[in-house]
Amino acid sequence: MKFSSSMLSATSLITALSQIATNGTDGVQTSTNEMTETEYTVLSRRLSIGHAVGSFHSQIYRGWHPHDAPNTGKIRTYAFVIERRTIAPDGVEKNSLLINGQFPGPTIEANWGDTFQITVTNNITGPEEGTSLHWHGLHLEKTPWFDGVPSVSQCPIAPGSSFTYTFHAGLYGTSWYHSHVSAQYADGIFGAMIIHGPTDTHYDYDLGPVFLSDHYHTGYAELVKRFAGSRAVPNSDNNLINGKMNYNCSLTNTVCKPHAGLSKFRFKSGKVHRLRLINSGAEGIQRFTIDGHKMKVIANDFVPIEPYETDVITLGVGQRSDVLVRGADSPTKSFWMRSDISKRCSFSNQHHALAVVHYEKADTSIAPKSQATVYNETNCSNDPLSVTKPKFVKAPPPKPDFTQVVDIDFQTNATGSERWTINNQSFQANYDYPILLLANQGNTSYPDDPQWNVYNFGNSTSIRLIVRSHIPIAHPMHLHGHTIWIVAEGVGEWDGVVTRPENPQRRDTQLIDWGYPSPGKPSYMVIDFVANNPGVWPFHCHVAWHVSDGLSMNVMERPDLITDHQIPLIMSQTCRDWWKYSGHDVKDGIDSWM
Repeated sequence: MKFSSSMLSATSLITALSQIATNGTDGVQTSTNEMTETEYTVLSRRLSIGHAVGSFHSQIYRGWHPHDAPNTGKIRTYAFVIERRTIAPDGVEKNSLLINGQFPGPTIEANWGDTFQITVTNNITGPEEGTSLHWHGLHLEKTPWFDGVPSVSQCPIAPGSSFTYTFHAGLYGTSWYHSHVSAQYADGIFGAMIIHGPTDTHYDYDLGPVFLSDHYHTGYAELVKRFAGSRAVPNSDNNLINGKMNYNCSLTNTVCKPHAGLSKFRFKSGKVHRLRLINSGAEGIQRFTIDGHKMKVIANDFVPIEPYETDVITLGVGQRSDVLVRGADSPTKSFWMRSDISKRCSFSNQHHALAVVHYEKADTSIAPKSQATVYNETNCSNDPLSVTKPKFVKAPPPKPDFTQVVDIDFQTNATGSERWTINNQSFQANYDYPILLLANQGNTSYPDDPQWNVYNFGNSTSIRLIVRSHIPIAHPMHLHGHTIWIVAEGVGEWDGVVTRPENPQRRDTQLIDWGYPSPGKPSYMVIDFVANNPGVWPFHCHVAWHVSDGLSMNVMERPDLITDHQIPLIMSQTCRDWWKYSGHDVKDGIDSWM
């Protein structure tokens, strides 16, 4: 493997910058209800009848389906303040958007069945911006208005205002939260969301979230302005593991200090370590490896799977994998942890990220001499559907009520602008009138606003989307409010064959590979889901630059039941605050604003 000069400079373990300089405030406790050992023990008894969480007995575990969430009655409260601050994650100074002064943002934690209550205060200035937070992968059953998508489920949180999200921790595992206003999260508005639940897979240490994120030295607003209306996307400037990496300062004219520092992890010989991998980037597909170690995958997104071993984990933006790594019998050694932005599928000026794994007796001042895992990039897909088998057997309906073809393309619209489209229509947000709130009032048809891209599936109880990509670019497609079955993928025309029909792969975000337009063979992905969560749910590409250019549609699910929702008054108050701030000034079409 060849390394650029910036990569070679990263191999030093010298740390010249403080944690505050690179990542902001360190270790701030933002929860007013920190979980205690007693609470964990009580949850363990309730869920496992005497078996501790983390050493859950298989026979008992299979009685607790991840969608049969308990209601613990426990509320986990957090207070977030979002504002601008200059930090230098890789040594290059950037005016960033941070939550409580931290990058990445604070980790929020709960036990399965708890309730999150998170108050977000928008203190963004210079310039002011609206904002919101989305809780990626959670279904938000019975509270779809807290999904955090301006123009769909809420109005933005106006500058100087606060908003409280309250929702059930209805799934367990690893996820994240992030802003859903334009590409804001590329400037730092994201953090981990860990929901502790039962498991029958043994491990000794939970090392917590491991963020893999492409990094841009230019702010998101400027990048959106430069690349809007173009199939091209900005090249990221660096790649980070848990918000850290070094950078060759000779490559920039911006204020830069070398040896910003790398993330470090401690392994113990012979012990099993759980890592919660999260691709929190804006565009890059990540290939994650640890020199000299294999990984056992135990969950993808919020879905526990039958464990399998691999050398490389592939994650598109928004995807997560929980992996177990057994410590080598090497107490005095150190190894490189690596994540590479795919050169085949993504766009970066510096693809490689490094972190360090030190064993218990290793000299932590000496850089590892370990060799990188060798792998070949043959596609832009996740691991084969035949490999990723959910632990809980669940089959989709054999014949969905409704089948919708979803064609992804890049076209010129009526105004002459080039945009990403779904079925020839590009999405454009209107922050003043969230679609869910309109549907709750019985307004479910928008003939004058085709740019909202709403697909009303009526009373259908199961839906199939046949997604086809006609452009040679990969897309991580994410459906809000659901865990989806991925029943087939490939190139050309789907032959109707479902992969493992009794128990297909399930997750909330899935990569669709490149389309191949020259021979007229689009790539395809077929997803099924049960329409049992009344609401309006975005289905969009999670590449920030693609969704900002309109690559999104909205699934209106069971409109007959949306009108039954008792939507809290805070939603209308948030809109009034936004209207007062914005003066009903509709955003221009440079950005979809989603």
